[in-house]
Amino acid sequence: MLLYHGIVFLPLIGFLIAGLYGTHIGARACELITCVFMVIVAIFSWIAFFFMAFSNVNVLHIPVLCWMTVGDLDINWAFRIDTLTVVMFVVVNSVSALVHIYSIGYMQHDPNRTRFFSYLSLFTFMMLILVTSDNLIQMFFGWEGVGLVSYLLIGFWHQRSEANRAAMKAFIVNRVGDFGFLLGIFCIFVLFGTVDFNDLFLRSLSGQFSGGLSFFNGKIIGEDALTIVCLLLFFAAMGKSAQFVLHTWLPDAMEGPTPVSALIHAATMVTAGVFMIARMSPLFELASTALTTITCIGATTAFFGASVSLVQNDIKRVIAYSTCSQLGYMFVALGVGAYGAGIFHLFTHAFFKALLFLGAGSVIHALSDEQDMRRMGGLWKYLPKTYWMMIIGTMTLTGVGIPGTFFGTAGFFSKDPIIEAAFIVANPFGEYAFWILILTGFFTSFYSWRLIFMTFHGKPRATADIMHHVHESPPIMLFPLLFLGFGALFAGVLFQPYFFGYAYQDFWNGALFTSESNNVVHAVHHVPLWVKWLPFFVMTAGFFLAFLFYIVMPSMPKALKARFPKIYKFLLKKWYFDEFYTIFLVTPAFAIGRVLWKKGDMKIIDGFGPNGIAVRVLDITNRIVRMQTGYLYHYAFTMLVSLVMLITWMLIGSIR
Repeated sequence: MLLYHGIVFLPLIGFLIAGLYGTHIGARACELITCVFMVIVAIFSWIAFFFMAFSNVNVLHIPVLCWMTVGDLDINWAFRIDTLTVVMFVVVNSVSALVHIYSIGYMQHDPNRTRFFSYLSLFTFMMLILVTSDNLIQMFFGWEGVGLVSYLLIGFWHQRSEANRAAMKAFIVNRVGDFGFLLGIFCIFVLFGTVDFNDLFLRSLSGQFSGGLSFFNGKIIGEDALTIVCLLLFFAAMGKSAQFVLHTWLPDAMEGPTPVSALIHAATMVTAGVFMIARMSPLFELASTALTTITCIGATTAFFGASVSLVQNDIKRVIAYSTCSQLGYMFVALGVGAYGAGIFHLFTHAFFKALLFLGAGSVIHALSDEQDMRRMGGLWKYLPKTYWMMIIGTMTLTGVGIPGTFFGTAGFFSKDPIIEAAFIVANPFGEYAFWILILTGFFTSFYSWRLIFMTFHGKPRATADIMHHVHESPPIMLFPLLFLGFGALFAGVLFQPYFFGYAYQDFWNGALFTSESNNVVHAVHHVPLWVKWLPFFVMTAGFFLAFLFYIVMPSMPKALKARFPKIYKFLLKKWYFDEFYTIFLVTPAFAIGRVLWKKGDMKIIDGFGPNGIAVRVLDITNRIVRMQTGYLYHYAFTMLVSLVMLITWMLIGSIR
């Protein structure tokens, strides 16, 4: 049991040491302490993974403390350790440990790196609270915790106005989704009378509803109420995992340091929504309408992210929109009931997307913080190790592999089953998702190789001064790339049988729930041959088209841009979502706030309240002060007038 306590609390201890004593022990000591703790945690996580995943233990409940008691509701802080938890342990802690190590080199000249390392450890701790939660309240605590620390990390360089705006945007958009999470928790408690996962899952599967939902004097009970609950939870996942409509915060979050991008957008925060829906699979399996909605939104998000990546020029933004697209794949898997495939893609995505982000950071580091790919080119000679690591990451992202064989990258083994599951599932949006994901695969291959060709091939487009200082990253930054490259290449072939293959049931051991009518795990192996080979052909076509555009005929992209300016601008402006929100949400909100501030607060509340009373008191006291002249005859005159008025009043009273 101490193993699991160490996994969760060592990052917290690292945060406290670096945050409270960083100025006393120095930046180097903070780096070493937090990194050593995270390496230990990563090793512990792999031990826990092999113990839980390959044993007969179903689930462990490890009590920590009694958290709160409200009436008959007892909320305990406890760890729920099952296969899903230990998979997230491996993902979160492995990537976090490598990001910590990488940051030693990347942030070596930053004067505030003690604060940076403390934030990284705190973020990891909050994510571990989320994935080990044994009830919805504890999950919500971790959910909000990663949102808070992501705000701190994205806005780490708070001297930049762009970083501050990006941090605020991420924080506010996530709060919109989190409101849905709160409503979902409230509705679950009303329906089932509990927020504990064990009791909740047992009651939902046996149909033991404690109550119903009331809306406009109407009563909603049973599966209809459960559908509303699942839609509210999915709305929360849309915000955290940057799904279509609530996606706008993710690309702007690139204003934070590159290691932050690798941590948040590869393995932790953006995968929280996928994890939450997988954890709540006993509820979602009973809400077919919610699953259909997830499939539709996930497929649309995959296409949106890939289409926008086609024309982006910032190397980090290309990878950011790629993350958005790949998250869409994961949600499609969840929507069609292929929960194992969704988590498997989450698992492999952590390796190859962290590899791409950290590789991009190595390029940016070599080019004196240049991020525009139009000012790169010809770098493969100067950054050979980074180049080959980026090639591995790109091959994995595009899903290089030969169907029906054991030859393939991790992305091939985790992404293709999602496409095949969308093809065979009896979901109203299954066919839509299948063809959208095929088209997305073509786009993914094109923009991924476009990034490689623009960054590393062709003639150098950077200034002579920058090219003079280009150099390979130090070993402290290259070591994490090598480890991630190994995972990107081999994690798929090694773990596919367990996550979504013949050992599915024994591996998950009840951590993911699939109903009796859900046979997608078996049916996915019997799809037509053309379905298996179609992703391979579109991936190959995307590569050759990118090679043609950026190596053979580099003038072609400019010609297409001139030929279709409206389409190009539409994609470059990210489908105009930011402009739409600015016009219809942000500007009216600021206008209303300005009216409430100036008219409501300053003029009415302050005018008639504190400020109004203060002015009247000052006016009266000023008049009284003017009566105190200091002349004796003034006081005598006042006394005489007062005496006359008193005698007059007494005489009138006696006459009556």
